[in-house]
Amino acid sequence: MSEPLAAMVLPAGLVLERTTPAFTATTVPAGLLRAHRVGPGVWGTLVVESGTVVFVMEATGARRPVGAGERQVIPPEAEHHVEPSADAVFSVEFHRPSA
Repeated sequence: MSEPLAAMVLPAGLVLERTTPAFTATTVPAGLLRAHRVGPGVWGTLVVESGTVVFVMEATGARRPVGAGERQVIPPEAEHHVEPSADAVFSVEFHRPSA
């Protein structure tokens, strides 16, 4: 069994670059449901508005259920996927170092 995953904190000096539209279990892009990663130097934040989204790190199998009002930081190039509940509404923020 894998160990629990911590929420983590974004490093200082990052700026919000963009936010995806809100996704649900029926509108989530298929690519988010399988192993993928954010690019080099880009940090992501999974933001859950309602329901639950399980965040899974591919390398370790570590899992974290992220509930309504919670966030999960996604490090650059860390392979991961999400598993939204039927009632989940969530988005992803992308952050880069400030210029």
